[in-house]
Amino acid sequence: MTAKILWITGSSVYIILAGLHLLYTFFTNKFLARDKATVEAMKQTHPVLTNKTTMWKAWIGFNGSHSAGGIFLGAINLLLALFYFPFLAGAPSLVLLTALTSLFYLFLAIRYWFKVPLAGIAIATLCYIIASLIIFL
Repeated sequence: MTAKILWITGSSVYIILAGLHLLYTFFTNKFLARDKATVEAMKQTHPVLTNKTTMWKAWIGFNGSHSAGGIFLGAINLLLALFYFPFLAGAPSLVLLTALTSLFYLFLAIRYWFKVPLAGIAIATLCYIIASLIIFL
């Protein structure tokens, strides 16, 4: 039961953080650069990869897809924990993949993000790792 609660908690953290990230990306100015010239430069600059988009469009798209990935990670794991926990606990590949994905998000948070997502991702990752240990030990 403890592993299930931890898995639900970790999954819920991802849904909340990624959901807020999605809202902030499309409905607020929270991810705008403080320097308006930077935003304008992003709207006028193309990545080296292609001139079919701008850095601004890529920025918005990357943030949107990043949000969708976090929501999916949290939602699929929440559903598995709530309704199919025996299946999840018996699927080492799913447990390991979730823990490794969360560890990668933690690496990104440590390297590139700020305190709030770092704290949330650290909590979620810890929940997944402890739950994994309970499941497999």
